[in-house]
Amino acid sequence: MDKMVAAANGEVIITNDGATILNKMTVTHPAAKMLVELAKSQDVVAGDGTTSVVVICGALLKKAQELLERGIHPTVISDSFNTAANKACEILESIAIPVNLEDKESLIRAANTSLSSKVVSQHSSFMSPMAVDAVLRVMDPQHANLLDLRDIRVVCKVGGTIDDSELVAGCVFDQKAAKTAGG
Repeated sequence: MDKMVAAANGEVIITNDGATILNKMTVTHPAAKMLVELAKSQDVVAGDGTTSVVVICGALLKKAQELLERGIHPTVISDSFNTAANKACEILESIAIPVNLEDKESLIRAANTSLSSKVVSQHSSFMSPMAVDAVLRVMDPQHANLLDLRDIRVVCKVGGTIDDSELVAGCVFDQKAAKTAGG
C-alpha cells in the first residue's frame, strides 16, 4: 500500500518502500536511529524487507522492555535472544530446500515471488526471466555462492517503457565515442 509522506519543506513523496519513509523521518532517539540504520542495511544487502525488519525488531524491543520491567537482567535477555536466533537459524537450515541452478523454472518462480512486492510486480512475468538470465550469465557455476551482483548493471533510458527492456550480454556504453585529434 502506498503512503504519502509530507516533509516540513513542502516536499511530498508517495511510496510503499519502508526504507524511503524511514530516510525521510527525523529521528533523535538512539533506538530509533538504530532501526533506521537496520532498515538501510537490509535495503543494501537484500533490496527488500525493510518494513518487515523494522516491525520484527520493534516487536523484539517491546518484549525486551517487558522483560526488563519484570526485573530480568539485560545480559540474560541478550543471551536468550542470541540462543533464539541460533535456534531459528538451525530450524531454517533444516527445512531449507537446496536450489538447483539447472532448474530455470524454479529460479523464475523465485524471482516472481521477489518481484511481487515491487513497483514492477505487474511486469514480473517479463522481468523475472530477464533477471534470472542476467544472474546465470555472470555466475560461475563452480563458485555459485560467490556471485557479485555488481557485475550486473541496470541502465535506464528516458522515454521507454518496461516492455522495451532487454538483456545485453557484454558492455553497454552510454556515451558517444569521443573523437581524437586525427579522427
